[in-house]
Amino acid sequence: MSKMRLSRLRQMIFGFYMSGIMSLLMSGVITFINTGIDGEFHYRWGPAFLVAWAVAFPLVTFIAPLAGKMTEFTMRRFD
Repeated sequence: MSKMRLSRLRQMIFGFYMSGIMSLLMSGVITFINTGIDGEFHYRWGPAFLVAWAVAFPLVTFIAPLAGKMTEFTMRRFD
């Protein structure tokens, strides 16, 4: 596999994991804040997580390169 394809694959896998972890944590926190924890918590958290991940994965995939460029721009100011 070419270096370009491996780089793109790496970016997609990173986006998959990052968006999944962040969606899981953020949807859990927000569900807890809005509704508290009770016996039905996981029934509310599960669908919230799935919606959050469906939105987050494409966003992370497309925004990560922009965030990387912005980071490089900012760090150049410290040189």
